[in-house]
Amino acid sequence: MTLSAARRTPGPVGISLFSDDAVLSWRDMVILMLTISDNHTTDALLRRVGVDALNATATRLGLTGTVIGSDLQTMLDSIDEDLGCASRKDSLAWPVGASAEEMAHADERLLDSRALDPSQGTPTTPRDMVDLLRLIWTDQGDPAAACERVRGVMAGQLTRHRIASGFRLPVRVAAKSGGLVGVIRNEIGVISYPGGRRYAAAVFTRSRPGSDDAAISRAIGAVTAQAVTALQDMGA
Repeated sequence: MTLSAARRTPGPVGISLFSDDAVLSWRDMVILMLTISDNHTTDALLRRVGVDALNATATRLGLTGTVIGSDLQTMLDSIDEDLGCASRKDSLAWPVGASAEEMAHADERLLDSRALDPSQGTPTTPRDMVDLLRLIWTDQGDPAAACERVRGVMAGQLTRHRIASGFRLPVRVAAKSGGLVGVIRNEIGVISYPGGRRYAAAVFTRSRPGSDDAAISRAIGAVTAQAVTALQDMGA
């Protein structure tokens, strides 16, 4: 599959930063999507599978709080519109000469944007994500081969500063992080202990623009470790 540079979903990592066309297999796109949250490959895969098909699968699996509202490009475009910018380029450029008052006003508009409103964006819940992890880790997500592949790819996630930061080897963490415009910082994952005991976790956070990213990420790891310890103390 050729991923054209002419229309590329923006993002901070991966294919989104490339200047030239890229040729990748669908299998390798899954690796970029799950290990570094590559926006462009995520949108390419989403277009291939289809939003309706994904939502139908979520319903079939009982994930009643999860609805894909659009692809990432459409979501990012809606944020630019809500900020009063004509394009992503304008959205990135205008803060350079903006006053503190203008930036504060933009932060409030950002917090009120459609993408950050669960009733208008792409909502999900920690419960749904824990249920999804349980289905994948027990081969009930169907088909079993796909579940096995997702487990393997998630184990290779490159960002280790959230859930994984709360654990040390020989404990292993397979996770998928997600974030949006410095307001949403989430991560889901499975923590596996020697002997086979496993725990699924989903930590969702929301903060004001400009919040301490590193501190929030560490807190995600810390709160997950505390929750797992509490479950172990109860014999779970």
